[in-house]
Amino acid sequence: MIGEDEASNAADLGGAGDLPVLALEALLFVAERPLSRQEIASLSGAPRETVDARLGDLEVDLRDRGIRLLSVGDRVQLSTAPEAGALIARYVGLSGVRLSPASLETLAIVAYRQPITRGAIERIRGVDSDHVLRSLLHRRLVTEQGRADSAGRPILYGTGFDFLERFGLTSLDDLPPLDADVAAQLAEEGRDDSLTSDGDATTDELVTRDPELGDPPPEDATDA
Repeated sequence: MIGEDEASNAADLGGAGDLPVLALEALLFVAERPLSRQEIASLSGAPRETVDARLGDLEVDLRDRGIRLLSVGDRVQLSTAPEAGALIARYVGLSGVRLSPASLETLAIVAYRQPITRGAIERIRGVDSDHVLRSLLHRRLVTEQGRADSAGRPILYGTGFDFLERFGLTSLDDLPPLDADVAAQLAEEGRDDSLTSDGDATTDELVTRDPELGDPPPEDATDA
């Protein structure tokens, strides 16, 4: 039997098992971290299918507004629209973070080949990538995503919400498709990881999408 508090909560949400888009938007707005779809389902009492449907509705509703819905795997969160980035940066007093060509190259490899080990990154780049990876981890553009099952259990790297927000993407599906030759090169030189992108664009499309990226700072310019 449903208690009075549970019945009241269900009524606030629009009925047992329901999840109005406005309630979902409010929840994500006050959340201090990304929420998983299962967390939202547990909090709202709505079935997972309803949560997925309402998230889709919310994503559509926000397309022409100043907030975007970002999605990484099972987790979602709200973020400001990339078009408002310059104005927001002036308000909070931030200048654009500049990445070196080495950082951009490494970030593009991680974005398209994730999850990927440092060894695979270095085979693709042909140089040691420890320093640049640490720099990207510090900036939260790259995240650790567990360990591989191979010998030594090396760390697997991927991208998270900060990467999506920085480059104005809502999910990894928004990455431009890779040129066939570039995709083949990544598959051959980093063959211990699965290739997930192909097509008719180059990695240059990824690293030039953010207009604030410019000349590398001195500390990154010496990266091997």
